[in-house]
Amino acid sequence: MTVEELKNLVQEVVLQKCERQDLELKEARGGTPKRLYDTLSSFANQIGGGTLLFGISEAEGFAITGVYDAQDLQVKVTEQCKQMSPTIRPLFTVAEINGRTVVSAEITETDIFDKPCFYLGAGRMRGSYVRVGDADITMTEYEVYSLEAFKRKIHDELRIVDRATVESFDNEEITRYFAILRKEKPNLANMTDEQLMRFQGIVENGKPTVGGVMLFGIYPQSFFPQLSITAMLVPGYEIAAAGSEERFIDNKRIDGTIPQMLDGAIGFVRRNMRTKTIIDDTTAERRDKTEYPIKAIREIILNSLIHRDYSIHTDGSPIRIVMYKDRIEVENPGGLYGRLTVDDLGKAAADTRNPFIAGMLEVMLKTENRFSGIPTILAEMNAAGLPRPVFESVRGVFKATLYNNEAKQELIEAHEVGEFETQILDFCKLPRSREELAKELHLESSLYYMMTRYIQPLIKQGKLRLVFPNVPKSKNQRYQSKS
Repeated sequence: MTVEELKNLVQEVVLQKCERQDLELKEARGGTPKRLYDTLSSFANQIGGGTLLFGISEAEGFAITGVYDAQDLQVKVTEQCKQMSPTIRPLFTVAEINGRTVVSAEITETDIFDKPCFYLGAGRMRGSYVRVGDADITMTEYEVYSLEAFKRKIHDELRIVDRATVESFDNEEITRYFAILRKEKPNLANMTDEQLMRFQGIVENGKPTVGGVMLFGIYPQSFFPQLSITAMLVPGYEIAAAGSEERFIDNKRIDGTIPQMLDGAIGFVRRNMRTKTIIDDTTAERRDKTEYPIKAIREIILNSLIHRDYSIHTDGSPIRIVMYKDRIEVENPGGLYGRLTVDDLGKAAADTRNPFIAGMLEVMLKTENRFSGIPTILAEMNAAGLPRPVFESVRGVFKATLYNNEAKQELIEAHEVGEFETQILDFCKLPRSREELAKELHLESSLYYMMTRYIQPLIKQGKLRLVFPNVPKSKNQRYQSKS
């Protein structure tokens, strides 16, 4: 960052009096903090990295106290960075504010193929951290494993199920699948059944795999009781406390193969969501409109079954569907996989955690291209006039939330702001005028609404800055992201 950007950042911190997901404050008035390893690790491991800011005292009400010696501080912080694997190379900026020196150290995100970044003195398992709010938390064994699995291309769907044998398969289902496969893929037509089972990842070294059992097993839960779906219907906006008279209206465990669980879960949602009858004004035809688009429900559940984690770390974790009065939430074990981020969903091809399961389901269920799930969900919700879905990936869990027409208006508006926020901040990496912003957001006829609804809140939050702060209402004013 530039000196001017550092000064603005300090001013922001003094006003807001808090640390952030991407900002850690250190006093450094009496010397360099001895242990920065946990923050260095968490910033290097999180998307977008983070910034260490030296010279602010949280204990003294976020006062600017300055650093003891800017040059020595940089040397000693760099020494600590060299004790990380991979080595971190911080970018320092020094500024003078009211006669006191402050220093920032920007920590860039480590490449996905080098994660996790960890402190060599503690080792990979104990020295890897993740940022949660303004705290640095030791990574779980599963979080470290997930990164390693991606780097080493470990496909847990292919791990052998020791207790299973080929007699554990439903032979009729396999025969039906092979008939479709041979018809649609001529190159496989002359393979024997045994060859196809190996080629498709159904067996490995003569033993059934997790993927094979989950797709073709007579009863997969005899081997993995928790590789199932739990579905609940809640009467209100939150799950009531234990002991309440009406905690759940409906509560069901859905098991079977992946196709069977998909059908069972869709059936549960269909049974429990509201449906209204609409009469066409022109044709007088009657049609039913469901609370949520069935195609969106199908895609969101199918995605969770395909992309959930099938490693030993999540054998005890079912997929979870909860229907509330205003929304439906679907959670699956295993956060976003590989290089994909929440912002990339629906825009970029994803790294696939379970390519064999995904490939077989494309044949079995006639699913479309495996990267079309999120765009379909977005399109279906938009066509139904419902709020944009919310996707979250936090510490090994991916959650998708669909809102219905009961959703509180302020919640819908908050999500609209969130949707525009990313677009605005990305567009404003270069200074932009009001007119340029309005054109980008398709709000040319609503300049006042755009400014009050979206731009001014981002300025107050410190996410956008005025290029000409001394003349805030100037017609030549430009807005730029603070990054």
